[in-house]
Amino acid sequence: MTRRFRDVAERVLDSLLADAPEWALGLGDTRGAHRLTDYSVEADARRVDVLTDALGSLDEIDADLISADDQVDLEMLRTRISADLWHTAELRPHTWDPLYHSPGEAVHALLERDTLPAPERLEALAARCAALPAYLKTARDRLSAGPGMPRVHVETALGQLEGARTMLSEAVPALAAEHPEHAAGVGPARTAALAALEEYTSWLRTELEFATADPRLGARQFAAQLWYTLDSELSPDALLVRAESDLLATEEAIAEAAAEYTDEPRRPGQVAEVLSALADEFTLAPEGVVPACTDALEHLDTRVRELDLATVYDDPVSVIPMPVSRRGVAVAYCDPPGPLDPNPHSQPTRLPPPPSNERLRRQPTFIAVAPPPEDWPVERQKSFLREYNAGMLRNLMAHEALPGHALQLAHAARHRGHTRVRSVLMSGTFIEGWAVHSEQVLAAHGWSGESTPDTRRANLALRMVQLKMRLRAILNAILDVRVHTGDITEEEAITLLTERGHQEEGEAVGKWRRALLTSAQLSSYYVGYVEVSDIARDLVEARPDEPVGRIHDAMLAHGNPSPRHLRTLLGLCSPGL
Repeated sequence: MTRRFRDVAERVLDSLLADAPEWALGLGDTRGAHRLTDYSVEADARRVDVLTDALGSLDEIDADLISADDQVDLEMLRTRISADLWHTAELRPHTWDPLYHSPGEAVHALLERDTLPAPERLEALAARCAALPAYLKTARDRLSAGPGMPRVHVETALGQLEGARTMLSEAVPALAAEHPEHAAGVGPARTAALAALEEYTSWLRTELEFATADPRLGARQFAAQLWYTLDSELSPDALLVRAESDLLATEEAIAEAAAEYTDEPRRPGQVAEVLSALADEFTLAPEGVVPACTDALEHLDTRVRELDLATVYDDPVSVIPMPVSRRGVAVAYCDPPGPLDPNPHSQPTRLPPPPSNERLRRQPTFIAVAPPPEDWPVERQKSFLREYNAGMLRNLMAHEALPGHALQLAHAARHRGHTRVRSVLMSGTFIEGWAVHSEQVLAAHGWSGESTPDTRRANLALRMVQLKMRLRAILNAILDVRVHTGDITEEEAITLLTERGHQEEGEAVGKWRRALLTSAQLSSYYVGYVEVSDIARDLVEARPDEPVGRIHDAMLAHGNPSPRHLRTLLGLCSPGL
């Protein structure tokens, strides 16, 4: 039965990867690098048949006859197939969300990484460019016949189309010019792709006037989306109750931290004053954001190794401005090499390095950071930059890089399971939960280990912004639930975020848009943090003699399972309800 399950799992994964070549290429699977996803009506019908058959194959596996490790892979695969089936047959976002059809992803991975040799990259670029006219025609057909588009989705898609145009106009010819002997087919295909992009953009601009659909999912669909996204037992109602309770507790914690920072008794307004003073002290110009993140990354690389919070690998990590084609949703993201990338990863730093002639080639992890939107009023841009001041960026880099996403994903890339399930099907709840948990771990140890008044102040400042970010994670979940179950207005949301989350107006406005553009993803930060932190606590109790670095290594050694499955893999009992 074990062999049968693993064979079935690999076949199902191959089917998923073949059906979504852009996603597959991002993971490092180059077999579909010449193709684009088919979103036609006929493809939907085929997709439903394939997913239904896949579920049937998984249902034939007797879970009692396979190991606990394989059972986790089975349940993760079953959840993913069920989610894809629900999205295709019921939610059907590709019929009302133009972001599903943003063409930037079709070429971005081929431009950003050299997963393929130059001749094959250019051949794949030419093929994808040649396919874009038909791809965008299908997008227009599906969106025209759909239930209607929300305005915020159309606005964001139009912004991303500008990034796609830049890639096709500038980046593709630049790559072709580097390898002219392999670029014969790129020029004509790129010209046709640009013409199709202009036509599609013009149509979408016209549709903006009629884009009046409600972006909120509604209670029933949101409950399903929450389950499939989080892979957690929490219902929307239970999530809201728990988040609102933790919001009160975190408000108490940040009030205590503000009193300690000022060395004064607690008083009303103190938290806001301290955070405002920190924003004044650390405010940056737009051009200073990436350098400040780079400086923070360099410090964290040293600090995390010094504290031995987990094994740190020597994989290269770079901070870059976020590509325009990916802007409009999040302020920052971590983009690691794909786990299926054929290029191997480096050795851990605790092992002796290989001889120079055996040193492995390593793809970089990119930490992309977006500046404030240029079309925002000047005052809103200033507000945004006060939110993402240099002090806040220290905590942001702890989340995105070390000891957060970049470190966790480097460990996950080295996981070698019996199947590729935990490499391919990444739990956002675990990934975001680890990153928020790591912010807290770093803040508990401090930005610096030196014992001087200045370092004490820096450590308290980090604690303040980390608690503010915990407030943000909690409010993300509250906003997510209340937006998609339909009982909060924009004005109420902005007030909630600015008054109880101490967010600047620019951040609050951006978060409102993100809540409308996405569903359930905003809840992953808080739910993941709670579940991952509980696992860390329970593992410490179960292994009292192990240092924190080895506790964290154990948590990071299993790929990217959801927290409930990580408990199984670590031999921990499920938490009480």
